Amino acid sequence: MLVTTHLVFAHSLVSCYNFLTMQKLQTQSPTSTQLTDTRLAAAIESVLFVSGRPLERAELRKLLDIDDARLVAELQLLEESLVKQERGIRLQRLGEQVQLVTAPENAHYIAALLGLPMTAKLTASALETLAVIAYRQPMTRSQIEAVRGVNSDRALASLLQHGLVIEVGRAQTVGRPALFATTTEFLQLFGLTSLEQLPNIQEDQQFSQLEIQT
Repeated sequence: MLVTTHLVFAHSLVSCYNFLTMQKLQTQSPTSTQLTDTRLAAAIESVLFVSGRPLERAELRKLLDIDDARLVAELQLLEESLVKQERGIRLQRLGEQVQLVTAPENAHYIAALLGLPMTAKLTASALETLAVIAYRQPMTRSQIEAVRGVNSDRALASLLQHGLVIEVGRAQTVGRPALFATTTEFLQLFGLTSLEQLPNIQEDQQFSQLEIQT
């Protein structure tokens, strides 16, 4: 009889705890439409931090229950806030993907922690190929070679090995050749947060002298 009484009491406590927990969550977790811009931007930062991988904008819209217009505005707010406050992380965007990365000015400390070389040089041919892809992506191998005027097999293979470019699909032409584009690693290693930050090629002709920053 005593055991039965204890079990009933324990069950009652669990039910009461669950009820109170739900009530607390309901009162402390406003919907996304009720959140201020600052709070929502902070929520996005938390989600990206925990994910540990690039998230699609569609994932964020569904998770936060907001439309694309507000998501774009909040991402812009978060990006500007991280830069203005000189935080150690930056918001990186590539197409529909978004993620948090370390600030490029802290590359030296990250490299020291991970035991990585501070710089890794590419050949002039590989850098030229990378520049062509970066500004005109996505591109097929033949399109790259048409721009450069030389065979680009080795240069492209080097970029693929470094993880700076990746195959992103197939062209809708005869033979369905592979299409290549730059990766998030390309952005991070060159200290960029988006392709929009690429220098104006007519104003900056020093691209071939760039070094990959870890």
